[in-house]
Amino acid sequence: MKRTYNTGEQESVEFFVGTEIERTPAYGMRTLFVVGVHSIGSIIEMAEKNQCRHIYFGANQSFPKLDVNSPVWKSWEMMIEGCLNEDFWCTLDLDVAQAEGLLESGMVEYRRFIPQISVKLPYLQQLGYNATIKIDDKGFEASNPGVWCIPIGAITQRKYFTNWDEYSNDEIIK
Repeated sequence: MKRTYNTGEQESVEFFVGTEIERTPAYGMRTLFVVGVHSIGSIIEMAEKNQCRHIYFGANQSFPKLDVNSPVWKSWEMMIEGCLNEDFWCTLDLDVAQAEGLLESGMVEYRRFIPQISVKLPYLQQLGYNATIKIDDKGFEASNPGVWCIPIGAITQRKYFTNWDEYSNDEIIK
């Protein structure tokens, strides 16, 4: 995802800081946003220097599309668990298609880990009043006790909404 920053920089951004504005358990926290994979030491140093207790991994949709058994998972897992072990709150923003791979990692066992499951649904408001989101399983009786269905109107309430304008207050630090 290309974001427009106040400085006009986009492609070279690796770290930026700001307030967590998405409605997660870290809402309102000063946050270090991390694009891609970096050393644990550099991340912790940036977080501490910028007084952040929350680290948001996969910023700018930088988490790659991976096979469940891809060895790339390990580099992300080691980076995030290293920060979780230092008592930081950590979010990983990943596409819904990556959820099963996430479950193969140990990250979901940490109390301060926030899986931010991204579901891309363009033109949502044009789907109409009767549109329903269905959270399904990978097959009948495969891993969940059933399915969950919720009208789009229940999800698109103002209290869950983050306007694109709110993303413009971050500060690039590297």
